[in-house]
Amino acid sequence: MADSHDTVSGFPFEPVYGPDHLDAFDPEAKLGAPGEFPYTRGVYPNMYRGRPWTMRQYAGMSTAAESNRRYKYLLSQGTTGLSVAFDLPTQMGYDSSASLADGEVGKVGVAIDTVEDMKALFDGIPLDEVSTSMTINAPASLLLLMYQIVGEEQGVAPDALRGTIQNDVLKEYIARGTYIYPPAPSLRIIADTFGYCAEHLPRFNTISISGYHMGEAGATPTQEVAFTLADGIAYVQAALDAGLHVDAFAPRLSFFFVSRSTLLEEVAKFRAARRLWATIMRERFGAEDPKSLMLRFHTQTAGVQLTAQQAEVNLVRVAIQALAATLGGTQSLHTNSFDEAMALPTETSARLALRTQQVIAHETDVTATVDPLAGSYAIESLTDRIAAEVQGYLDRIDELGGAVAAIEEGYQKREIEQAAYELAKRVDAGQQVVVGVNRYQLDEDPQPTLLRIDESIRQDQIDGIDAVKRARDQAGVDAALDEVRSAAAGDANLLPPMREALRRRATLQEVCDVLRDEFGGYIPRDTF
Repeated sequence: MADSHDTVSGFPFEPVYGPDHLDAFDPEAKLGAPGEFPYTRGVYPNMYRGRPWTMRQYAGMSTAAESNRRYKYLLSQGTTGLSVAFDLPTQMGYDSSASLADGEVGKVGVAIDTVEDMKALFDGIPLDEVSTSMTINAPASLLLLMYQIVGEEQGVAPDALRGTIQNDVLKEYIARGTYIYPPAPSLRIIADTFGYCAEHLPRFNTISISGYHMGEAGATPTQEVAFTLADGIAYVQAALDAGLHVDAFAPRLSFFFVSRSTLLEEVAKFRAARRLWATIMRERFGAEDPKSLMLRFHTQTAGVQLTAQQAEVNLVRVAIQALAATLGGTQSLHTNSFDEAMALPTETSARLALRTQQVIAHETDVTATVDPLAGSYAIESLTDRIAAEVQGYLDRIDELGGAVAAIEEGYQKREIEQAAYELAKRVDAGQQVVVGVNRYQLDEDPQPTLLRIDESIRQDQIDGIDAVKRARDQAGVDAALDEVRSAAAGDANLLPPMREALRRRATLQEVCDVLRDEFGGYIPRDTF
């Protein structure tokens, strides 16, 4: 963005948009009706007139018991879906007792070491009555299996469980870093998860293909959509290569995008993404089920745009970002809390974030009509321009051999880093205004009360692991882990033996260590 009259993606806004900007505009081909191909106007005919988007609040901190209290509070305040944040050791496949976990247990999410932690996390919450999203990637299949086991121990059948696992490992190599195994075995685990869920957990979304973290790392809107759809193409191809039929798993694919404060470009971005994915699935992969063509997505407001300076101003930013997501047709939404630039949210800040969604849903007219900005010269022109630029990125990734080959070559990571660098330069030079940071500063900036995590929880987690190990049948655990090893060395689906190991109370790390032994770890190219 060279100046304030350019989009974040780097092409200029026109001073005025009119019919001449839509010369090649074919409403039949580019719009269709809501709920019909190419789904530019939304994936459902009625959209929010039937019911609002699912209101999620991403939460997880400290111990499972503490997070459980937060979930019950959010449900009592009107949250319509749970969204679980896991701590860094869990995301990396380590138990709280691992030396690498020191200083990180419970800090950015909840620590889950065994099925017993998952039971405590959902104690008193009937799993057949909630939809649960879990932001977990490399060990996503294991956390899903723990959730299934807890449901069964509650008496809930697997086919009644609803929710989403992020399970998007490719974006970890690009923008985030919580990978465990190399790309090839990671794709195998994901394909195995697709197959397992199609049979056992048919109402669970098996992946949330994520552009959010790329946007947070500095990707432009066009890069975010392009690299996300490229990853989606790779996942679909991996599942097809594993012998699955496209319409058997594609309806359970979902996506996850960021929503920035640049409302017009963000609305156009969401509309372009739907159109492109529908075309890819129909023309590239031959999908026939309409649900296979629908890009259904969750949105989170832009954490990277929140500031520690004048933190209360983040309430305004989040409201605009949430409005962009809803005008763009999101299926579910998480609104960040105003204090998240500094710490995990308090109950008060989490409630205010939820109230932001509720005000949009109930006090505005956003839900009264479907795709209210359709036909706007500016919106349709931006949608076309974004779609064209995204297609250019997709063509380049295909030239490199696909998303995995491009990742291994470092293409996406370089592109995002360059975009982040250019943005940082503009902010530092004052060309890009950030209220309270490089303009409209205060001499004194009072800070809100922040949530702090007690360091003693790590020992509590270690004590819990020790108690589980004392109570379990060790011979049964060892035998189950041997079955996991055999499956990893062969081509059997990994999830049934992993489920049995977890049911016997193997820890998260014990299962991940078996896979580490078989698959190895991953070292990114730019660290050689």
